[in-house]
Amino acid sequence: MNGAEAAAKCLELEGVKIIFGYPGVAICPVFDALLNTNIHCVLVRSEANAAHAASGVSRISGRSGVAICTSGPGAANLITGIATAYADSIPLICITGQVDSSLIGGDVFQEADITGAVESFVKYSYLVRNPNDIPRIFKEAFYIANTGRRGPVLIDIPEDIQRKELKEFIYPQDVNLRTYKPTYKGNISQIKKIQQALENAKRPLICVGGGVHWDGAAKLVLNFAEKYKIPVVATMMGISAMPSKHELYMGMLGNNGGLAANKAIRESDLIMLIGARLADRAINNPKALMSNKYLIHIDVDPAEIGKNAPASLPIVGDAKAVMTDILNLENINIINQDEKDEWLKNLREFRLRKSRRVPLENRVDPALFVRTLSLAMSERGESFVYVADVGQNQIWSCSNVVMREGSRFLTSGGMGTMGYAIPAAIGAKITNKNAHVAAVIGDGGFQMCMCELATIMQEHLNIKICIINNGALGMVREFQHFACHDRFTMVKLNGVPKINKLAEAYDMDYMSISSADNSQSISEKINSMLDHNGPVIMEVFIDEADIVRK
Repeated sequence: MNGAEAAAKCLELEGVKIIFGYPGVAICPVFDALLNTNIHCVLVRSEANAAHAASGVSRISGRSGVAICTSGPGAANLITGIATAYADSIPLICITGQVDSSLIGGDVFQEADITGAVESFVKYSYLVRNPNDIPRIFKEAFYIANTGRRGPVLIDIPEDIQRKELKEFIYPQDVNLRTYKPTYKGNISQIKKIQQALENAKRPLICVGGGVHWDGAAKLVLNFAEKYKIPVVATMMGISAMPSKHELYMGMLGNNGGLAANKAIRESDLIMLIGARLADRAINNPKALMSNKYLIHIDVDPAEIGKNAPASLPIVGDAKAVMTDILNLENINIINQDEKDEWLKNLREFRLRKSRRVPLENRVDPALFVRTLSLAMSERGESFVYVADVGQNQIWSCSNVVMREGSRFLTSGGMGTMGYAIPAAIGAKITNKNAHVAAVIGDGGFQMCMCELATIMQEHLNIKICIINNGALGMVREFQHFACHDRFTMVKLNGVPKINKLAEAYDMDYMSISSADNSQSISEKINSMLDHNGPVIMEVFIDEADIVRK
């Protein structure tokens, strides 16, 4: 067995069913070895999209997605996808080819110091120097990626190492890394303090982030919230942890969040922050806002606790393990039950108030489109995936999407990477073929990943792509409208390409929604799109002056 065959065998033993990649000479031995496995290899059209698609697999399956590409520019292109996964704590295994080990450092053709280049965006990286180390390295890589605070791990394999023979292939059963000991179980004495804190709270609130989506932790949070009737808000990455129409769910908080969610944050006197870090998109000045609140911060990464806001009660541990212990506490007798219930009633009434957003007259309202689309997907069963790209379409999606239990909302939160939605939708659909999957993306972000339409057709994936087209880079244009007093620069897209012509070129069905469509017509077209057995591009024409901050 040579190094490439050993790498393929390791992937098999880790239960990998699918990888995304782009070949090149420096990684060809590995791709050749994969032909002798049952692992399905998907050819993407850009290396960054291999990582985004692997991210979609990871977020739906709960296991590390895998992306493989060649050395030099292939590895360099992969960095955007790695950084995107790192910012949102998504476990990935990224395998790159490298020039012969004897040539490293000689600036030879397609050499790049990829392990050095990704240092800021990975949990760990390996440059394989000995083929006999491959089984150990792969075992460690999967363990590191999918434990503790999850994230990407890179394995760089020189071409000569891929071809060299191993003395013996023994895949380790266990991993024992002296310097890496993630904490799973929370300190029980700290957890018991939650009981007293909640008993004395008048306006307790739960805030969930992306960390609750792993290992079924979201269901435990829901059970806890229902048991004690505590309202819940979500960061952008926490959307879909709670059903949107649940009576305890107040929506997404932040600058572009809901009025009820932000009101709940302001007025609460105790916050249980679970799997979130309260970055600037959630709260502008978390230290000031939290100064008069009791903050219980639960996170598997001790570095996140207290980083953006001081924690009154820090608890380091996996969200699932900690929530299990909390639910096993003796029943909490909330002393101020009447006051808490009155506050919850006021929040519910406040949430039912009409949105302050006023759509442009005689124009398609993107907020209405998002609600109609997600409701139509919800009516077709519990299992659906809504993938939002970055820009105005993301904010309209976050603020208006209607998620039900069992559905998932995916987006690029921490890095805000345009072009994420379509490849991530590919990964999600391949992972759960029975799920309805829709990618909602702006006309700017679409042009960053439209090459993956070929991947969708090649893999026969029934994905619905909804392009919110305002002929501009909408979020930047909106910023220039407010901050630059309508001095617009480099935001016009000039109406190209013609999306209908692109759909025809890729043999995909095309539909459109324009100002001529009323709400009933929009609903009918969305249902027609979802009922179609095959991929569809739906172009939604909105006014370039429409803004999310209203």
